Amino acid sequence: MQSNVGRVDRWIRLALGAALLLVALLVAEPIRWVALVLAIVLVATGGAGYCPLYGACGISTTGARSSDSARKA
Repeated sequence: MQSNVGRVDRWIRLALGAALLLVALLVAEPIRWVALVLAIVLVATGGAGYCPLYGACGISTTGARSSDSARKA
């Protein structure tokens, strides 16, 4: 599994995940679970440096060029 989440993207995901964890502690029940799930996803993808959705769409924010885009250039 190759990293497809760049440095800035990772920090943004981790910060938003932490903020959503705080929101999950402070809000009422239905929104709490939504915030908690989103926080877990953001922290997990930010920490791992890999986003399955980015992988499925062929997106990378690492700045490294993929082999497909290198061939086209």
